[in-house]
Amino acid sequence: MAKRTEPTARQMRLAVELRTLRDTAGLASREAAALLGVTAPQISQIESGLAGVSEKRLRRLAANYSCADEGLIDALVAMATDRTRGWWEQYRELLPAPFLDLSELEHHATFLRDAQFLYIPGLLQTEDYARAVFAYRIPELHDEELDLRVRHRMQRKVVRDATPYEAVIHEAALRIMVCDRAASRVQLADILEVSEADNVTVRVIPFTVEGFAGAASAMMYAGGAVPKLDTVVRDAPNGAVYIGSEGQLSALRALFSRLEATALSPERSRDLIHRVAKEL
Repeated sequence: MAKRTEPTARQMRLAVELRTLRDTAGLASREAAALLGVTAPQISQIESGLAGVSEKRLRRLAANYSCADEGLIDALVAMATDRTRGWWEQYRELLPAPFLDLSELEHHATFLRDAQFLYIPGLLQTEDYARAVFAYRIPELHDEELDLRVRHRMQRKVVRDATPYEAVIHEAALRIMVCDRAASRVQLADILEVSEADNVTVRVIPFTVEGFAGAASAMMYAGGAVPKLDTVVRDAPNGAVYIGSEGQLSALRALFSRLEATALSPERSRDLIHRVAKEL
């Protein structure tokens, strides 16, 4: 097993799931190691994302843990044996790891759902809008750093070509002029154009809706190969937080459904976006 120094978020998710399977089976790491014919430190390295695991060993672990969920096992095997070097690898050592982790998550997602209230979701941002967002950072970014972040955000949008994508956006995000007036109009026009794609749905929560107290509910929900491997990404003061526990996922699925029900239909949402664009 080759030792890693900085496991990716995807590798850490695999590690967490294997640890969860062992805990559910009620086995200590030394007991799992004995069943697999390895040492307890090796199991610890696998479960901390510091070492990979082969398909053969993963399936033996699942059998030893009495896991009968074949769909989950197959999905974990796919995660363990995946050797994809996606477009985001060109940014390794140029951008912080969370940028690459997010791109990898989106690449493997079976569907994507965004809920945003003060900003246009990253996957819908135009270049001018994204540049204005990153340029507002304190301390300010050097031009090269700023260009890298903008270019990466634009390349992320490749997932919209095939992955089912739904965005719930509050009217506030449409009206806040993050960039200048002309660029803001272009941003809204771009959302309207993108929303016509068969795999893209955009819904807007208007200011006029009553009883809406969900402005702190921003999230990106990424569908996994099986529901148990879904992931939610939420912003936090010290960076993005990846959520994958079943209890939290269940609550966040219900929360997104509530946001959908609060928002206008896609058709009425487009009408509102048109109206806001004319008023800018």
